[in-house]
Amino acid sequence: MGSVPPTTARSSAGDPVRTLELLWREPGARPSQRGPRQGLTVDEVVAAAIAIADEEGLDALTMRRVAQALGVGAMSLYTYVPGKAELLDLMLDTVFGRMPRSDLSGLPWRERLRAVARDNREMYERHPWVLAVSTSRPPLGPGMLAKYEHELKAFEGLGLDDIEMDDALTYLMGFVHSSAHSAADARASQREDSMTDEQWWAISGPLLARVIDQEKYPTASRVGAAAGAAHNSPYNPDHAYDFGLQRVLDGLGVLIDQRASGTAGG
Repeated sequence: MGSVPPTTARSSAGDPVRTLELLWREPGARPSQRGPRQGLTVDEVVAAAIAIADEEGLDALTMRRVAQALGVGAMSLYTYVPGKAELLDLMLDTVFGRMPRSDLSGLPWRERLRAVARDNREMYERHPWVLAVSTSRPPLGPGMLAKYEHELKAFEGLGLDDIEMDDALTYLMGFVHSSAHSAADARASQREDSMTDEQWWAISGPLLARVIDQEKYPTASRVGAAAGAAHNSPYNPDHAYDFGLQRVLDGLGVLIDQRASGTAGG
């Protein structure tokens, strides 16, 4: 599986009109043009591109590479999608549309938000290349809107106005994205290194204890040693996620409680 680079692409960077036409196409649609009947569908092109990005990372994704995977000429691929920018939007929207969505009905609000966070975390684990795409201009296709609709329902009935619902969801998704990126980096580091985090810490921990001046760095020495011993590594992605998500929920809980009591937040 491909490693996760820094942000390397942006969604909605292509022709907006053509992109929206493709995003909202009929499922299984073929290019609407004269000439020989096309042997592929847009969906098949997108599926091949997702498979390449999942396995090799976003840097490996080129129109030529997708064409090779499909067994067609590189130029013929442009009869299906205008270019890589539009293809990337189709890939994102497809992933968003197909990701599992937990049933939120009947759950307390904290459990609803946990479920939304978990669904997104699992999506990033299956498709780590998504972490490398800036979606400040999201692909406005059916997959993206279905995802947004579902996740907003986790905040329904909590007394938040529409802007606050959007803000709260953005806040939650920002945490999940950051956490998933750190976890992906940790997994990539372990794949690229012959030494596991536990092995690295077993060697480094005792060495650090000998060389670090505990009188000069008393707090760092104490806290670092305690954290390293607790996690048996310098960083534990699962612990960081659990701890951070709880703090996110606590913070949103203050706002929700304020709205329930009719008080204004600072």
